Amino acid sequence: MDIDAWVWWLIGAVGLGIPLVLTAMPEFGMFAVGAVAASAVAALGGGIVAQVLIFVLVSVALIAVVRPIAARHRAGQAGHASGIDALKGRQAVVLERVSASGGRIKLAGEVWSARTLDSDQVFDPGSQVDVVDIDGATAVVM
Repeated sequence: MDIDAWVWWLIGAVGLGIPLVLTAMPEFGMFAVGAVAASAVAALGGGIVAQVLIFVLVSVALIAVVRPIAARHRAGQAGHASGIDALKGRQAVVLERVSASGGRIKLAGEVWSARTLDSDQVFDPGSQVDVVDIDGATAVVM
């Protein structure tokens, strides 16, 4: 039984797809796409040199283009704050007088208990305050 070259390239693409799924390393997927491109060249009658050249060119091109985009995307998400970290640094409106002993503010559309960072500060209703920290369910403001 003689198997055509394009079938071998497809088998190689599947073989490269398995570690992609198991390790979540996108480089294997890029090599698999290169193998599919080489399979197409083989199916169209291209020689072994053309097949290998297309495999290398497509794989390297994908790695050169996709990896930097993925790295920028990953780096951009690392700086994305969520939860209480996203509330730090935001401004809020005082609803009930806020002092070191407590008070209420409206922060991100919700009513929060609050206290001042400095014990001698006091904010009256309607004042704008900056949230510097979240301590449990209490916003620390200044």
